[in-house]
Amino acid sequence: MLFSVILSFIIGYVAIVFEHPLKLDKTVPALIMAALCWAFVSLGHLEVFDHHGHEAALDNILLHHIGKTAEILIFLIGAMTIVELIDLHGGFGAITDRIKTTKKSTMLWMVMPLAFFLSATLDNLACTIVVVSLLRKLVPVKEERIYFISLGVIAANAGGAWSPIGDVTTTMLWIGNRISVSGLVLALLLPSIACAIIPTAVMAAMPYMKGNITPADTSDIHAGEKNPKIKGADTMLIAGLAGLVFVPIFKTVTHLPPYVGMMLSLGVVWLISEYLHPDEEFEDKHKYSAHHALSRIEMSSILFFLGILMAVASLESLNVLKDLAEAMNGVFPSDKQYLPGVVGLDLVVAILGLGSALIDNVPLVAAAMGMYSTEEYVMDHKLWHFLAYSAGTGGSMLIIGSAAGVAAMGMEKIDFMWYMKKMAWLALLGFFAGAIVFLLMHPFVEPYLIDAASHAAPTGGGH
Repeated sequence: MLFSVILSFIIGYVAIVFEHPLKLDKTVPALIMAALCWAFVSLGHLEVFDHHGHEAALDNILLHHIGKTAEILIFLIGAMTIVELIDLHGGFGAITDRIKTTKKSTMLWMVMPLAFFLSATLDNLACTIVVVSLLRKLVPVKEERIYFISLGVIAANAGGAWSPIGDVTTTMLWIGNRISVSGLVLALLLPSIACAIIPTAVMAAMPYMKGNITPADTSDIHAGEKNPKIKGADTMLIAGLAGLVFVPIFKTVTHLPPYVGMMLSLGVVWLISEYLHPDEEFEDKHKYSAHHALSRIEMSSILFFLGILMAVASLESLNVLKDLAEAMNGVFPSDKQYLPGVVGLDLVVAILGLGSALIDNVPLVAAAMGMYSTEEYVMDHKLWHFLAYSAGTGGSMLIIGSAAGVAAMGMEKIDFMWYMKKMAWLALLGFFAGAIVFLLMHPFVEPYLIDAASHAAPTGGGH
C-alpha cells in the first residue's frame, strides 16, 4: 500500500504540473490525490508517525494535519478578502494616480519598488493583480507593457520572500514555527533587495528600455478615461493595509497563531466597510460589500492548498519525506563544504529553489518542512531562511513558476516562450545575486537570529 500512496502522489503531481496542456484545473488532481493517499494509508493499515517520529493513531494524525492546514487556509481567506475589499473600493487607485512619468527607465524603477513593498504588505499574487491593473493605465501598448509586468513579477516574488504575509510559503514557515518575523526580515531583506535590484538595473540598460512610453491612441473613446473616485477609497486602503500589518504585531504581543490576528483584522476592516456607505439609497451598495469581496476570492486556490498540503502530510506521516531527506544528505552531506560558506545543505535548498520554477513552491516547502525536523533545525535556522528565499524567488525563472507569474500570464496573455527568452535569465541573475548576499551576510547576522528565535514564543508546535 505504501507504493500506492507514493504512486498516487506522483500521478497527481504530474497532473498539477501539466495543468495547462491537460486543460485541467490543478485543484482537481490535488483534491483527488490527497483523498487517495490517505485512503491507501487507512486501507493498508500503514503505521503513521507524528512530527516527533513516534507512532500515533491515524485519527490523531489526521486531526493534527487538518488543523495545521486549516490555520494556513483561514489566514489566506482573511488576507484575500481584505485585499478584495480594498480593490472594490478603488483603494489602490490612490497609488496609481500618483505616477505621472512617461520615461521607460524611470517607470521601471518606479514599478520595481512598488511591487517589492506592496507584495510584502499584501502578497505576491494580490500585488501582481494590482500592478497589472496599474500598468494597463500607464503603459497602453501591450508589447511594451509586458516587460514592466514581467519585472513586476520578479520584484513581487522577491518582496514576498522577506515578509511573513508576502507569500504562501513564508506564511507556512511562520505558522509552522520555522521562522520568526524579526528573524525573517533580518535574514532576507537585503538578499531580496538584491534579487529585485539586479534584474531591474540590467533591464534598464537594455535597448528596449530607451525613450518614452508610447501614448494611448487618442482616437479610442476610452483613452484617458478615469474611473470616478469611490467614497471611502483612501479610508479602505489605510484600514486594509493597517489590518494586514497588524497581524504580525498581534502574534508578537499575544503569542497566538497568526490566523487569530487575521480574524480580528478582517472583522475590523469588514466593520469599517459596512459604514462607508451608510446611505441605504446608495446605488449598487452591494458591489462594495464584504459579501461581494468574499465571492471574488480564489476559492479554487484555497482548495488547491488544502489538497496539496494534506497529500504532502500523508507522505510526512509515513516518514517518506524523512527518508528522502536522508537520501539527499547522502548525495550532498549537510556539513560538507563545497565552496567558502557553502555547505551541502545550502546546495540542496538552492536546488529546491530552482525546482520551484517548474514545480509549485507550496508543496516543495511543505515537503521540506516534513523532511527536516525541528529538533535538529530549530526556529530561525539558516535552512528555513534560505528555503524561504529560494522557494519564493526561484519561481520567477518561468512564468508558470509562481502564483504571481500565473496571474500575470492569465491577465495579459504573456507567452511562455517569450518570457523564457526575455526574462528567465534576468530572474536567474537576481536569484543568484540574492543567494550570494544571503550566504555572505549570514555569519554576521546569525547571532542576532539566535536571539530573535529565543524571544519568539511557539504557537503550538509545527508540522
